[in-house]
Amino acid sequence: MNLSLKEISDPADCEALAPLAQRLVERSCEELRNDPAPEDCGLKLLQRVLQSPTGVILQTIGADGETVGLIVTGPLIDPLVGDETPMVLLLWTADAFRRRGMSKGMIQSAAEILAGRGLHSLAARAEHNDDALISMGERSGFIRLYEVLLREGPGR
Repeated sequence: MNLSLKEISDPADCEALAPLAQRLVERSCEELRNDPAPEDCGLKLLQRVLQSPTGVILQTIGADGETVGLIVTGPLIDPLVGDETPMVLLLWTADAFRRRGMSKGMIQSAAEILAGRGLHSLAARAEHNDDALISMGERSGFIRLYEVLLREGPGR
């Protein structure tokens, strides 16, 4: 595989990745929420995470210049004390490049960048029944810590 990894650090560089980020956010919103993703939230997310020390955007570029992978980290904010832990917000690998360790490599590279900023933890989320994603996360060094419970109904 002739791939290169590019760190995005300038908010102006987010424009080219905005359509992909929008699709990924829309897909996540379909899986995790009942509400659709707001318009232009992909670009806004990319630009917002760059303002946080927990924000990393890494683009994997294929031999012909196309984007074949993307990882975006940003803050997971503890609602009790306000601490910020870096969290994988978006992780995507093009179908033709799956099962080759690319996602694991992007996670490792993002973790190294964050470690250089003094941040040594990285969180991620997966639905409780997404065994493939959970297994991939565990192979990448993540451990399960706790479950989040969600109640929907009156008063929502």
